[in-house]
Amino acid sequence: MAEEGSSERSEINGGLPSMDSTESRWVFQDEDDSEFDVDEDYDNARHRAVLDSEDEEDDDNAEQRLIRTGPRVDSFDVEALEVPGAQRNEYEDFSMGKKIILAFQTLGVVFGDVGTSPLYTFSVMFSKAPIDGNEDILGALSLVLYTLILIPLIKYVLVVLLANDDGEGGTFALYSLICRHAKVSLLPNQLPSDARISSFRLKVPSPELERSLKIKERLEASLTLKKLLLTLVLAGTSMVIADGVVTPAMSVVSAVGGLKVGVDAINHEQVVMISVAFIIVLFSVQKYGTSKVGLAVGPALFIWFCSLAGIGIYNIVKYDSSVLRAFNPVYIYYFFKRNSTKAWYSLGGCLLCATGSEAMFADLCYFSVRSVQLTFVFLVLPCLSLGYLGQAAYLMANQTGADQVFFHSIPSAAFWPVFFIANVAALIASRAMTTATFSCVKQSMALGCFPRLKIVHTSRKFMGQIYIPVINWFLLVVCLISVYSISNMDEIGNAYGIAELGVMMMTTILVTIVMLLIWQINIVIVLSFITFFLGLELVFFSSVLWSVGDGSWIILVFAVIMFFIMSIWNYGSKLKYETEVKQKLSMDLMRQLGSNLGTMRAPGIGLLYNELVKGIPAIFGHFLTTLPAIHSMVIFVCIKYVPVPVVPQSERFLFRRVCPKSYHIFRCIARYGYKDVRKENHQTFEQLLIESLEKFIRREAQERSLESDGDCDSDSADETSCSRVLIAPNGSVYSLGVPLLADFRDTDRPTNEASTSEEVNPAPSADPPLTAEQSLERELSFIHKAKESGVVYLLGHGDIRARKDSWFIKKLIINYFYAFLRKNCRRGIANLSVPHSHLMQVGMTYMV
Repeated sequence: MAEEGSSERSEINGGLPSMDSTESRWVFQDEDDSEFDVDEDYDNARHRAVLDSEDEEDDDNAEQRLIRTGPRVDSFDVEALEVPGAQRNEYEDFSMGKKIILAFQTLGVVFGDVGTSPLYTFSVMFSKAPIDGNEDILGALSLVLYTLILIPLIKYVLVVLLANDDGEGGTFALYSLICRHAKVSLLPNQLPSDARISSFRLKVPSPELERSLKIKERLEASLTLKKLLLTLVLAGTSMVIADGVVTPAMSVVSAVGGLKVGVDAINHEQVVMISVAFIIVLFSVQKYGTSKVGLAVGPALFIWFCSLAGIGIYNIVKYDSSVLRAFNPVYIYYFFKRNSTKAWYSLGGCLLCATGSEAMFADLCYFSVRSVQLTFVFLVLPCLSLGYLGQAAYLMANQTGADQVFFHSIPSAAFWPVFFIANVAALIASRAMTTATFSCVKQSMALGCFPRLKIVHTSRKFMGQIYIPVINWFLLVVCLISVYSISNMDEIGNAYGIAELGVMMMTTILVTIVMLLIWQINIVIVLSFITFFLGLELVFFSSVLWSVGDGSWIILVFAVIMFFIMSIWNYGSKLKYETEVKQKLSMDLMRQLGSNLGTMRAPGIGLLYNELVKGIPAIFGHFLTTLPAIHSMVIFVCIKYVPVPVVPQSERFLFRRVCPKSYHIFRCIARYGYKDVRKENHQTFEQLLIESLEKFIRREAQERSLESDGDCDSDSADETSCSRVLIAPNGSVYSLGVPLLADFRDTDRPTNEASTSEEVNPAPSADPPLTAEQSLERELSFIHKAKESGVVYLLGHGDIRARKDSWFIKKLIINYFYAFLRKNCRRGIANLSVPHSHLMQVGMTYMV
């Protein structure tokens, strides 16, 4: 995990105040959240001081209240009276030597893409706008320098990196950040308890709060805006994946193309063949992970940047130091005045100097924001600027050497060492974008927008470093096809620009929403940001689209295919979840069946996996009618990803009692962040789950004893006014204001409903009532006996099919495309490595 410590997070969030998990905080409470439900989280009750004044009559009808809560407390920490602390920063205890190693890894992973842009930027620019005088060189150089300053430096390093999601970057990290502050997710599985995870870092009230609330309400109320937001996110992610295809093609082909300068006998076909070999090697070593490969290539990239700066200084001194005049932006005006349409065509080549900016943001999960910012400002940007200045100085004296200008400008004595370093840097650049692609795909999987695939964690220390085999080989195949189909560097550069600009524009829009909704900064600053940068990117985009017919359309087609895959998976998953919610079993039916559920209760624990966070899944009824017996204890397990990077282990499980106590049926929601690692085997998972269940039952007994000791009338109309208080050792006060066990007051009585079989443990009516301690020990003993009898995983494979009267397009999407993706994706239970002897599967088809 590569997260910033709490001391730096205020800087990450743009200097805005944020609340630590151990402090009180301001949150928004829906009116209906105050009502207790059997299936609601038990930690709703909290010490609260309502902000709303009683004198403000006009606020009585508001849908939300702004309330102040005590420290966030997990549902399993009440009985221990402990508040989990903030997450430890993985880098905070590093020695100076380890920090230097981390800096080298940052170079090797984050800056490889942007660092190799001098290999091809001027070559592509002057192929579209040929040099016709020194003013053209100065104008192109000025355009490149200010593009570097505006896009990678100002937009990404100084603004976009601050919009990270607790150290996580990328398109889906922005979407997750927005989902955490507004209910804009199309999958209706959000719970009020999710907002009490300590990773949810909400802001204190600010002068811009009213505007933020209006935007939040508008986003939550409009289904069209939700769909539009998701469409933007999917489009940006598809462009990132397309970027992972075209980056190796562009970087490697341009670097290997230097052979044509050093060896006259080398032709273009041979360059392509050597490039293909390099690309195959590149994707083959991807599985060794970021730490191992990043440490190996970090020093190589440091040498590359030093070489750029050294060659640049040499050329400036030798050829023409007047290129420093290019820092005057007036030469951009002269460049467009002299070349007009050709200058506009060259914008697509100019943008190549900023490629890799999105990779900096997407790869942020591997390193800290501060390390990326400092490395770029004090090393990467100066070296890149000197490299471009040196190439321009060479062209001032050799205007015919625009093709492969980088290799032509190298001093003859240093040609082959620099050629070797350039090829190593090109391979590094390709890895940087591939690594960013892995991060985006993993985030999209966690948020239900990409089919589940196998994820390999390549580092035991940093859990964010991953490798996805299917994506890796898929990118390799498409990349090789692109190299053979688009062999011309200009066409590859145009495809590169399309992919890069697509994700840049999506990032600009999403960061603008973050500014309005979360940062709550001045509206003038927000409008200036989106107007300037989106307008600038649209100008660049118009240039690259004009040449889309040259062969770069292949990348657009690939991006569209990825967009449809993600859209179909999200659409099908949403329909499946909504159908399961509609067809869930009613509590009336469960009462009619009785505590034996209308069948035999065999000793043991049955873990029934489903996606519902509330209610009894319909697949459970299918188990009851299919199996001759059901386990004496049933736990509905829901693996749920919440829109935070990490869920602390102490806050992983939420338990609820689904039916009366005699039924022995519970719900367990296992919550994971999109950055969390699910590497535990099934024995570890079972142990954690049972321990958490025991904590839940003990806490339940504690709260029952607190209620029974009080003098509050539970039958009164205003039950929520009754409160019990717990005082923690640190002085924090926790109110149990909601009668948590109000719906279970009669659950200790024998169930009188009819059953189709004999009860397992009939309760004789003549027995004296059990004390609270006896009841607790009896239930814990029941759990231990059930655990000793064995744990069985009940898997319900719920497939969906379109109804016969559905539209043809819907039938095509659901019955064929979505069915194909679901059949070939990785099943969720595969992460636990459960042996087949412990599995029991039942299939069920929903008509949607």
